[in-house]
Amino acid sequence: MKRVTTILGISIVLVGSFFLIAADHIDAPAIQGATTDITDFYAFQGEDTNTIAFVVNTQGLLSPTATSNTSFDENTLIEINIDTSGDNVEDLVIQAIPRDGKMYFFGPIAPSATGLNSVIETSATTSSVDITAYGSNAITATENGMKFFAGPRDDPFFMDFARYGEIITGNATAFNDPGTDTFAGSNVLSIVVEVPKSQIGGSGTINVWAEAKGKQ
Repeated sequence: MKRVTTILGISIVLVGSFFLIAADHIDAPAIQGATTDITDFYAFQGEDTNTIAFVVNTQGLLSPTATSNTSFDENTLIEINIDTSGDNVEDLVIQAIPRDGKMYFFGPIAPSATGLNSVIETSATTSSVDITAYGSNAITATENGMKFFAGPRDDPFFMDFARYGEIITGNATAFNDPGTDTFAGSNVLSIVVEVPKSQIGGSGTINVWAEAKGKQ
């Protein structure tokens, strides 16, 4: 078994069928654009209302040229943590790690260790999907009742930073409608997992957060 430790995490709370996100695009120079940088984490009810979709976006603000030369880091584990009991400790994890052009998924499974350090849960249900190349049609896989995707996508986050700057300096009072999307044309690397609710359990309210963890 291999141990990994947390580098960066983002957390949200998912209540019922509401759609909640956490976003983090502008980081310190040492982190911005790094393979361990999580830019967004989404959790929402799937198109099939019996499922929950989790989306972890990494390596934000990639230009088209940079995107074609960027790949998932094989030394970085992406872990989706799920707390079903309300104690803010993960009861289940879904782990994703790339190898040789595929993204491998483990779980959902009760973790062997909680907190900052993790063990890759090789005894869990294992699934995989081919990583979609930049500019190609999305490749998805359905295994063990779950659906998967991994690859570059257009950055979904919208922010008008120029107008925001005018507002905080007192030169404007509101955003324009429509505004200017500062992130237009930039990309992220996305990992998507759609899981049946029956595999998650809980009382109807779950806490979820995502972490990027490096191999020790």
